[in-house]
Amino acid sequence: MGLFNWLRCWFLGKRPPATNDVVSDQGAAPQRRKRRRKHSRARLVPLRAAAARDARRRFPGLTTAERTGAAPYRFARPCVLGGWLDFSLDGQTEQLGSAGLPVFETPQGLADWLELPLGRLAWLIHRFEIEQQPPDQAKAHYHFCWLPKRRGGKRLIESPKPILKRIQHRILREILDKVPLHPAAHGFAAKRSIRTNAAPHVGQRVILKMDLENFYPSVRFSRVVAIFRSLGYSREAALWLSRLTTSSLPANAAQWSLWSPELEAYLCRHLPQGAPTSPALANLSAFSLDLRLAGLARTFGARYTRYADDLTFSGDEHFSRSLAVFIPLAEQIIRAERFRTNKSKRHVVRDHQRQQVTGVVVNRHPNVARPDYDRLKAVLTNCIRRGPSTQNHSREDDYAAHLRGCIAHVAFLNPSRGEKLLDLFSQIDWNR
Repeated sequence: MGLFNWLRCWFLGKRPPATNDVVSDQGAAPQRRKRRRKHSRARLVPLRAAAARDARRRFPGLTTAERTGAAPYRFARPCVLGGWLDFSLDGQTEQLGSAGLPVFETPQGLADWLELPLGRLAWLIHRFEIEQQPPDQAKAHYHFCWLPKRRGGKRLIESPKPILKRIQHRILREILDKVPLHPAAHGFAAKRSIRTNAAPHVGQRVILKMDLENFYPSVRFSRVVAIFRSLGYSREAALWLSRLTTSSLPANAAQWSLWSPELEAYLCRHLPQGAPTSPALANLSAFSLDLRLAGLARTFGARYTRYADDLTFSGDEHFSRSLAVFIPLAEQIIRAERFRTNKSKRHVVRDHQRQQVTGVVVNRHPNVARPDYDRLKAVLTNCIRRGPSTQNHSREDDYAAHLRGCIAHVAFLNPSRGEKLLDLFSQIDWNR
């Protein structure tokens, strides 16, 4: 009941009606208010807090740090209560050894493994800079380049400079490549490709395609630290490894991209798109996402794969009728795993349409799209008739290698079509 009506009844000496009663204009007897029937909607139970409690119970060393009077190693962190904090005591050396990963616990151990002076390694992670980030682009260890997206907006490409790139390649080969991925992850993984990503969805009644928005920038510094900690590295080692594999924009970035709406995603330290370690770390950060979405798909009798930021689900008629329930549940899982979806790229494709998964047609068998095949065949035919110089509209430096690459892609998906194109390629006179 509103405050005004209650004061009016009190002033007139009338009994205020109960909360669940309604007073009619004709003074009729109070009637019970009809409760609106809420629409039932499936909800998922959050499991992150329970998982964190279980991790603390199994690995008590993950949450402890010893305070010492003297610095235990170079670049140790001071404690606000006085003394120094030793973050090198909680590593799981047995776990690292059993997995065949290099063992080090301190910055000096990491520098020895990388065969670099410790001071140079600290320079690479901006340990001497304020807030440990580059003050300007000249002192940054990445080249920054904004590229337009195909559907609008901009994407920041961050390419590491030679010294950092060499270090990241070693971290990739000797640490990250030895960590197994979820079976549903097919992007940037050994012996997996767009063909293996599309194969589970061949001949399905319906295909649901979803896209993760800003996939690499969504993986923050804290998540990368958690990945290295889960492998068994101490907190100190994980912090240094994470700073070697993440990027932060220079302090003057807001000046050269002041009005760019895409800048917000790159303000915090994140995975740089362009670093050799970023695809592997992004796949590992999405392991829990793959695990939960694969389980949800099995519950609905569907199949699930992920290629980088492209999520694909497929199933039969029962799954097609369940999409109204399945899509909100999948969205809940994605948000719970701290990712976001691009709703403009969400598509539901039925079997009477051309079903494509990461560029592979999957209506009957893995195949290349017919328009793409006809276009390449026409280019090769024109090269035979008029000469290849008349068809190099994109001005490729090595046009022959470019055409061979296009033919190899077709042959990878459809060998018979690839042989036909290769026969046309052999008839081209490259002197014309």
